[in-house]
Amino acid sequence: MPIIDVHAHVGHWPFHLTSGDADANLRQMDRYGIDLQLVSASEAVVYDAVAGNAALYKALATRPRLLGYAVVNPNRIEESATDLRRCLDTGRFVGAKIHTTYPGRLPGSPEMAAAFDVVAEAGVPLLLHTWGTEVTLLPELVEARPGLRVILGHAGGDAWREAAHAAAACDRLYLEHCRTATDAGRIAYAREAGVPVERLLFGTDATLIDPCVSLGVIRDAHFTEDELERVLWRNAARLFGLGV
Repeated sequence: MPIIDVHAHVGHWPFHLTSGDADANLRQMDRYGIDLQLVSASEAVVYDAVAGNAALYKALATRPRLLGYAVVNPNRIEESATDLRRCLDTGRFVGAKIHTTYPGRLPGSPEMAAAFDVVAEAGVPLLLHTWGTEVTLLPELVEARPGLRVILGHAGGDAWREAAHAAAACDRLYLEHCRTATDAGRIAYAREAGVPVERLLFGTDATLIDPCVSLGVIRDAHFTEDELERVLWRNAARLFGLGV
């Protein structure tokens, strides 16, 4: 069956020596049977959102199996709002990405609220880096913005229990469970908390983390065949309007 990876990156990182250019993504995709991958630029995440997004577009232009997230910097919101529109107009970007650690802005801050407004107005899904109990604020923040749909990247990280309950409380919050440390039972806990399978997505954090880690997490979740199709590609195709 097809596989859509909703959480990956293109580019080098200062703390990881094996990540590289977009062709490294494609090699991993071929190895693990991943058909489409949604990527943000590492440069855009950690340093310069506008320059990183522009560099990513050049990589996307010749690689149809990769689709882009335009990184939004909460600290430069007007610049990012203009850049997000520019990226989406290319047709190669299908969503927005916001990190919290690198810009130093968490859910609940005025800067993050303004960034959420920009993405809601654009009407595209948002991949949000989540790590910590601030995920408990997300249901209220999303409910206040009718156009906003948020993927909880890493499903809250160390706060995966809180993230599960947050997603259960808001039908526009989605969980994506990629993480270096794969705590057992995270997906089962989310389902018991009330998160339907329709709001579970597959992501890898490639090329920082080898996709085999996330594929193992999905294997161990014991989905039915229909549920597996939803998680591996149907849910993402519906959320992003992709024809697969």
